[in-house]
Amino acid sequence: MNSIPRHEHPNPQFERQTWQNLNGLWKFDFDFGKSGLDRQWQKEHTFTRQITVPYPPESKLSGIEYTDFMPAVWYQRNFEIGADQLQSEIILHFGAVDYKTEIFVNGQSIGAHEGGYDSFSFEIREHVHVGINTLTVYVEDDVRSGRQPKGKQSSFYYSRGCDYTRTTGIWQTVWLEFVPFTRLESIRYYPNIHNSTIAIEAFTTGKGQLSVEITYDGRCVGQHQTTHNKHGFVQIKLDELHLWEIGEGALYDVRFSFEDDTVHSYFGMREIELDGYEFKLNGKTIFQRFVLLQGFYEDGVYTAKDDESLKHDITLSQSMGFNGARLHEKAFEPRFYYHCDRAGFMVWAEMANWGIDLSNYQSITDFLPEWQQLVKRDFNHPSIITWSPFNETWNVEGRPQRDEIIELIYRTTKDMDPTRPCVDTSGNYHVVTDFYDVHDYTQDVDQLRYHFQGIHHPNGAFWDEHDARQTYKSGQAFCISEYGGIKWDPSGESSWGYGTEPQSETEFLERYEGLTNVLLQHPQLFGYCYTQLYDIEQEKNGLCYYNRKPKFDAERIKAINLQPAAIELLSASDGKE
Repeated sequence: MNSIPRHEHPNPQFERQTWQNLNGLWKFDFDFGKSGLDRQWQKEHTFTRQITVPYPPESKLSGIEYTDFMPAVWYQRNFEIGADQLQSEIILHFGAVDYKTEIFVNGQSIGAHEGGYDSFSFEIREHVHVGINTLTVYVEDDVRSGRQPKGKQSSFYYSRGCDYTRTTGIWQTVWLEFVPFTRLESIRYYPNIHNSTIAIEAFTTGKGQLSVEITYDGRCVGQHQTTHNKHGFVQIKLDELHLWEIGEGALYDVRFSFEDDTVHSYFGMREIELDGYEFKLNGKTIFQRFVLLQGFYEDGVYTAKDDESLKHDITLSQSMGFNGARLHEKAFEPRFYYHCDRAGFMVWAEMANWGIDLSNYQSITDFLPEWQQLVKRDFNHPSIITWSPFNETWNVEGRPQRDEIIELIYRTTKDMDPTRPCVDTSGNYHVVTDFYDVHDYTQDVDQLRYHFQGIHHPNGAFWDEHDARQTYKSGQAFCISEYGGIKWDPSGESSWGYGTEPQSETEFLERYEGLTNVLLQHPQLFGYCYTQLYDIEQEKNGLCYYNRKPKFDAERIKAINLQPAAIELLSASDGKE
């Protein structure tokens, strides 16, 4: 067994063999006065603690398990460079560090980064030597500042309501990559299922011979060679067409060779579109049977213990009849998307926007650069079928959002990726959006049914709690992206959830079925998202406990979810497919 925690390659869509995982035991210290820089800890400091990277210091798995506020922390470890490795460029990668980071190699600053969720890297060849080198990481974090996206990290000492334990510092894999000076930098895939072609946009550091070989299940199904100079497109006709579909994540493997550089990757062939009220995958109307996933773990907080834990949340969701998930108030790591890609599991990708003040134009710089990096990083994942930069953009101390900010982020997202729908701010308050969604935690089945009888409501479609601040346009596709949240906590401890807790499992399942059937039977609704798959700390409204043990018979939940949806039946009867 590999002794390095989270030893798997962190980015399977852009993988080289020449890499070194730096996870494991690091030196660690708190810097409560944020004075370490003044005292030049990067050059000389006796560290008093050890931490297991990449688990955040708040977590059990880190070995620290300190859950009070940490304004600043320090990490340090040694790494060895061989003479042969120094003949190439050396890139130092960080999967994610929350929040403001400065990196030192052998006591010298090599760069800084702001953002708690996007990945970043530095070229460090000029800063290292053959033999033992020292890497030091300084991190500042302040979820109470109003200047950094925090998502569901609590701004209070204790977790409360739907906010949970914070994450400070390194929480994704740290690694070194040894690469040629002339190399492939990035790629983007543009599949066309109608003519069985894949267009590949490639970025390189210079001019050279680019070779692309595409295989499916070990068989070569397409290849191309060309002279490439920094940026260009390659279009390849595929000998076999295998569609990426629900539950069947048919993926093509790709081997890129550019001069002395070799990169392994993959892509999926699929097309998504909104057609009137319908969401379509590869031309087929699909009802989105989604569940809310928040990416918290009982022992690792933001960081899954191992790769199997990432996969388990997907298979657990599928075992209950869900065909996708809304990834909520957190930008998930690339390996989670990789497993979604393989499983044929659809997701909405969302950012952790809570914590910034959208009534202040300063929030643009607090949010947009990181969001752009995430859209760029995750563009190639076929499982991502919607971008959702914001969720529930509430007032801040009575000040409403600046609608121009919401529109700017939406339009920037669409400029970067016109191939996917974008919902501007899920639930409220919509400004400009590709489809309309609402959050409705009504627990009474008859009341929920009334909410979706359009003749009773001003917009003629459904009850909108926030219709004073947002306007539904007649004929636009819509869904309910949060519902249910039924509290179930047999422990009797103080806990939080939506509505009055059912008195028995039978009552819970009857309510779940009743609420879900209202949505499945609606002739225009294209999907729902149930809150949520698992409990998190004091929030006890999961279908599973925090340890992922199901509370109820998964087959019963699955049977409810897999009932035919009205919009699917109507589409089939109209002969649209």
